[in-house]
Amino acid sequence: MNKLLIIEDDVALATILARRLSKHGFECHIGHNASDGLLMARQCLPTHIVLDMKLAEQNGLSLIKPLRQLLPSVRMVLLTGFASIATAVEAIRLGADNYLAKPVDTQTLLNALLITPAATTTYGDIEELPLNPKRVEWEHIQQVLAHNNGNVSETARQLGMHRRTLQRKLLKKPTADNR
Repeated sequence: MNKLLIIEDDVALATILARRLSKHGFECHIGHNASDGLLMARQCLPTHIVLDMKLAEQNGLSLIKPLRQLLPSVRMVLLTGFASIATAVEAIRLGADNYLAKPVDTQTLLNALLITPAATTTYGDIEELPLNPKRVEWEHIQQVLAHNNGNVSETARQLGMHRRTLQRKLLKKPTADNR
């Protein structure tokens, strides 16, 4: 059975996530702050972690390395209500497997938790190469756009950019050099 640790300071959201994901076969445990999260990680040894970016006065990014050291093979997804390219890149650099903007639907979260890194690679052994920042930005924009069902105006608002700027970025397709 998959064990999931949800480290989220919003008690209602953590409860909803646990209820939804338990219906999909996860044994769910919840920590509401950084110290609870680390303690629960040591106690339950989860196979998967959903980590909130902002934990009250603390930053979830600071938990990625200790969690990764404790559980090297855990599948870790960072959730944030304040999505940005810089934090996405930093989260992945620190060891998160995926980065999702809130609100996130159950299927998107399940996909992020259950897809193995090997299954997400479409370029053979390219996963060992560092990603080009333009490629990371393009992929993040595509993710936020998909979450907003193609609504460019809402996507631009969430990304904090002008709609026309977003439209120009969307016209640029990533190339093989942008991996």
